[in-house]
Amino acid sequence: MFGDFDTQAPEGAQPTRLQRRQMLATSLAAMFMAGQTGARAAEPRKADALTISFRGTSFVHRWSKDGQHEFTPQGDADLKAWRDMVTLNVHEAVTQGEQLATVANKVLGNYQQHGKILQTRSVPRTPERPAEHLIVAVLGTPQLLEAVFARCLLQGGTGMVAVVSHRVYGKGVGAEMSDWLKANGSQVEQALMAWAPLPSVAALKRLNSVA
Repeated sequence: MFGDFDTQAPEGAQPTRLQRRQMLATSLAAMFMAGQTGARAAEPRKADALTISFRGTSFVHRWSKDGQHEFTPQGDADLKAWRDMVTLNVHEAVTQGEQLATVANKVLGNYQQHGKILQTRSVPRTPERPAEHLIVAVLGTPQLLEAVFARCLLQGGTGMVAVVSHRVYGKGVGAEMSDWLKANGSQVEQALMAWAPLPSVAALKRLNSVA
Protein backbone atom coordinates (compact mmCIF):
# COMPACT_ATOMS: atom_id res chain seq x y z
CA MET A 1 0.00 0.00 0.00
CA PHE A 2 1.46 3.32 -0.99
CA GLY A 3 1.41 6.23 1.44
CA ASP A 4 -0.39 9.46 0.74
CA PHE A 5 1.29 12.07 -1.41
CA ASP A 6 2.82 14.92 0.52
CA THR A 7 2.65 18.40 -0.96
CA GLN A 8 6.17 18.86 0.39
CA ALA A 9 7.63 15.44 -0.22
CA PRO A 10 11.18 15.16 1.19
CA GLU A 11 13.92 15.63 -1.32
CA GLY A 12 15.87 12.48 -2.06
CA ALA A 13 12.86 10.21 -1.49
CA GLN A 14 13.18 7.12 -3.62
CA PRO A 15 10.30 6.20 -5.94
CA THR A 16 8.46 2.99 -5.21
CA ARG A 17 8.70 0.36 -7.97
CA LEU A 18 7.26 -3.10 -8.56
CA GLN A 19 8.96 -5.75 -10.64
CA ARG A 20 7.48 -5.47 -14.12
CA ARG A 21 7.75 -9.19 -14.72
CA GLN A 22 5.72 -9.93 -11.58
CA MET A 23 3.19 -7.25 -12.52
CA LEU A 24 2.70 -8.65 -16.00
CA ALA A 25 2.49 -12.29 -14.95
CA THR A 26 -1.29 -12.23 -14.42
CA SER A 27 -4.11 -10.96 -16.61
CA LEU A 28 -6.13 -8.13 -15.09
CA ALA A 29 -9.88 -8.66 -15.25
CA ALA A 30 -11.37 -5.40 -13.95
CA MET A 31 -12.35 -2.65 -16.34
CA PHE A 32 -10.54 0.58 -15.58
CA MET A 33 -11.45 4.23 -15.80
CA ALA A 34 -8.32 5.95 -17.08
CA GLY A 35 -8.34 6.12 -20.85
CA GLN A 36 -11.53 4.04 -20.93
CA THR A 37 -12.78 5.08 -24.36
CA GLY A 38 -13.16 1.72 -26.05
CA ALA A 39 -16.95 1.98 -26.22
CA ARG A 40 -16.90 5.35 -27.97
CA ALA A 41 -16.55 5.92 -31.67
CA ALA A 42 -14.30 8.69 -32.91
CA GLU A 43 -16.17 11.93 -33.50
CA PRO A 44 -15.37 14.13 -36.49
CA ARG A 45 -13.42 17.18 -35.44
CA LYS A 46 -13.31 20.61 -36.98
CA ALA A 47 -10.36 21.54 -39.14
CA ASP A 48 -9.14 23.92 -36.43
CA ALA A 49 -9.21 21.29 -33.68
CA LEU A 50 -6.54 21.78 -31.06
CA THR A 51 -3.33 19.87 -31.74
CA ILE A 52 -0.65 19.31 -29.12
CA SER A 53 2.86 17.94 -29.42
CA PHE A 54 4.42 15.34 -27.15
CA ARG A 55 7.78 13.68 -27.76
CA GLY A 56 7.81 14.99 -31.31
CA THR A 57 4.40 13.51 -32.19
CA SER A 58 1.34 15.62 -32.95
CA PHE A 59 -1.78 14.60 -31.03
CA VAL A 60 -5.14 15.77 -32.38
CA HIS A 61 -8.11 16.56 -30.15
CA ARG A 62 -10.71 13.79 -30.47
CA TRP A 63 -13.15 14.07 -27.57
CA SER A 64 -14.05 16.23 -24.59
CA LYS A 65 -16.56 16.08 -21.78
CA ASP A 66 -16.75 17.31 -18.18
CA GLY A 67 -13.18 18.57 -18.16
CA GLN A 68 -11.67 15.47 -19.76
CA HIS A 69 -9.96 16.04 -23.11
CA GLU A 70 -8.51 13.23 -25.24
CA PHE A 71 -5.91 13.44 -27.99
CA THR A 72 -4.50 10.75 -30.27
CA PRO A 73 -1.94 10.86 -33.11
CA GLN A 74 -3.00 11.91 -36.59
CA GLY A 75 -3.35 8.36 -37.88
CA ASP A 76 -4.84 6.94 -34.68
CA ALA A 77 -8.36 8.38 -34.77
CA ASP A 78 -10.40 5.27 -33.93
CA LEU A 79 -11.23 5.56 -30.24
CA LYS A 80 -12.23 1.89 -30.22
CA ALA A 81 -8.73 0.78 -31.14
CA TRP A 82 -6.28 3.55 -30.28
CA ARG A 83 -2.74 2.72 -29.22
CA ASP A 84 -1.39 6.04 -27.96
CA MET A 85 -3.31 8.79 -26.21
CA VAL A 86 -2.76 11.97 -24.21
CA THR A 87 -5.60 12.82 -21.81
CA LEU A 88 -5.82 16.16 -20.01
CA ASN A 89 -8.20 16.19 -17.04
CA VAL A 90 -8.97 19.65 -15.67
CA HIS A 91 -10.05 20.01 -12.03
CA GLU A 92 -11.23 23.61 -11.79
CA ALA A 93 -12.04 23.38 -8.09
CA VAL A 94 -8.43 22.47 -7.31
CA THR A 95 -6.28 25.54 -6.72
CA GLN A 96 -3.92 24.56 -3.88
CA GLY A 97 -1.25 21.96 -3.31
CA GLU A 98 -3.19 20.11 -0.62
CA GLN A 99 -6.16 19.73 -2.97
CA LEU A 100 -3.87 18.51 -5.74
CA ALA A 101 -2.43 15.87 -3.40
CA THR A 102 -5.97 14.67 -2.72
CA VAL A 103 -6.58 14.33 -6.46
CA ALA A 104 -3.31 12.44 -6.87
CA ASN A 105 -4.30 10.00 -4.14
CA LYS A 106 -7.66 9.40 -5.82
CA VAL A 107 -5.90 8.64 -9.10
CA LEU A 108 -3.52 6.31 -7.26
CA GLY A 109 -6.39 4.54 -5.53
CA ASN A 110 -8.21 4.01 -8.83
CA TYR A 111 -5.10 2.59 -10.46
CA GLN A 112 -4.48 0.30 -7.50
CA GLN A 113 -7.99 -1.12 -7.87
CA HIS A 114 -7.72 -1.73 -11.59
CA GLY A 115 -4.09 -2.52 -12.25
CA LYS A 116 -0.57 -2.58 -10.89
CA ILE A 117 1.48 0.41 -9.76
CA LEU A 118 4.98 0.65 -11.20
CA GLN A 119 6.05 3.92 -9.61
CA THR A 120 4.92 6.89 -7.55
CA ARG A 121 6.93 10.05 -7.07
CA SER A 122 6.36 13.55 -5.71
CA VAL A 123 8.37 16.59 -6.77
CA PRO A 124 8.73 18.88 -3.73
CA ARG A 125 7.28 22.36 -3.71
CA THR A 126 9.72 25.22 -4.29
CA PRO A 127 9.28 28.99 -4.06
CA GLU A 128 8.94 29.03 -7.85
CA ARG A 129 6.50 26.16 -8.41
CA PRO A 130 3.96 24.02 -6.55
CA ALA A 131 4.52 20.35 -5.82
CA GLU A 132 3.74 17.80 -8.53
CA HIS A 133 3.00 14.09 -8.40
CA LEU A 134 3.68 11.22 -10.81
CA ILE A 135 1.94 7.84 -10.95
CA VAL A 136 2.94 5.10 -13.39
CA ALA A 137 0.82 1.96 -13.70
CA VAL A 138 -0.31 -0.80 -16.01
CA LEU A 139 -4.08 -1.36 -16.25
CA GLY A 140 -5.94 -3.90 -18.28
CA THR A 141 -8.64 -6.38 -19.17
CA PRO A 142 -8.33 -9.88 -20.61
CA GLN A 143 -8.27 -8.21 -24.03
CA LEU A 144 -5.57 -5.56 -23.52
CA LEU A 145 -2.94 -3.94 -21.32
CA GLU A 146 -2.51 -0.19 -20.96
CA ALA A 147 0.50 1.63 -19.56
CA VAL A 148 -0.42 4.97 -17.98
CA PHE A 149 1.82 7.82 -16.87
CA ALA A 150 -0.14 10.41 -14.85
CA ARG A 151 1.31 13.79 -13.90
CA CYS A 152 -0.72 15.79 -11.37
CA LEU A 153 0.07 19.51 -11.38
CA LEU A 154 -1.30 23.02 -11.01
CA GLN A 155 -1.51 24.50 -14.51
CA GLY A 156 -1.90 28.26 -14.29
CA GLY A 157 -3.21 27.81 -10.77
CA THR A 158 -5.76 25.14 -11.72
CA GLY A 159 -5.53 21.42 -11.05
CA MET A 160 -4.73 19.20 -14.01
CA VAL A 161 -3.89 15.53 -14.48
CA ALA A 162 -1.96 14.91 -17.70
CA VAL A 163 -2.02 11.24 -18.66
CA VAL A 164 0.05 9.59 -21.39
CA SER A 165 -1.22 6.12 -22.29
CA HIS A 166 -0.06 3.26 -24.51
CA ARG A 167 -2.16 0.18 -25.25
CA VAL A 168 -1.26 -3.31 -26.41
CA TYR A 169 -4.20 -5.41 -27.62
CA GLY A 170 -4.69 -9.16 -27.40
CA LYS A 171 -4.43 -11.95 -24.87
CA GLY A 172 -1.13 -12.89 -23.31
CA VAL A 173 0.53 -9.61 -24.31
CA GLY A 174 2.50 -9.18 -21.10
CA ALA A 175 5.85 -9.74 -22.80
CA GLU A 176 5.03 -7.18 -25.49
CA MET A 177 4.05 -4.60 -22.89
CA SER A 178 7.16 -5.38 -20.87
CA ASP A 179 9.33 -4.81 -23.96
CA TRP A 180 7.56 -1.52 -24.68
CA LEU A 181 8.09 -0.31 -21.12
CA LYS A 182 11.77 -1.21 -21.20
CA ALA A 183 12.24 0.66 -24.48
CA ASN A 184 10.03 3.68 -23.77
CA GLY A 185 9.01 3.94 -20.11
CA SER A 186 11.84 6.14 -18.84
CA GLN A 187 11.69 8.44 -21.85
CA VAL A 188 7.92 8.90 -21.55
CA GLU A 189 8.21 9.62 -17.84
CA GLN A 190 10.96 12.19 -18.31
CA ALA A 191 9.19 13.89 -21.21
CA LEU A 192 5.91 14.08 -19.31
CA MET A 193 7.46 15.61 -16.20
CA ALA A 194 9.40 18.12 -18.33
CA TRP A 195 6.49 18.94 -20.65
CA ALA A 196 6.01 22.71 -20.76
CA PRO A 197 4.00 24.62 -21.54
CA LEU A 198 0.96 22.41 -21.39
CA PRO A 199 -2.23 23.60 -23.08
CA SER A 200 -3.91 26.30 -21.02
CA VAL A 201 -7.12 25.62 -19.15
CA ALA A 202 -8.79 28.35 -21.19
CA ALA A 203 -7.81 26.68 -24.48
CA LEU A 204 -9.14 23.34 -23.26
CA LYS A 205 -12.44 24.87 -22.17
CA ARG A 206 -12.99 26.16 -25.69
CA LEU A 207 -13.00 22.64 -27.11
CA ASN A 208 -16.39 21.37 -28.18
CA SER A 209 -17.94 18.82 -25.86
CA VAL A 210 -19.18 15.54 -27.22
CA ALA A 211 -22.33 14.20 -25.60
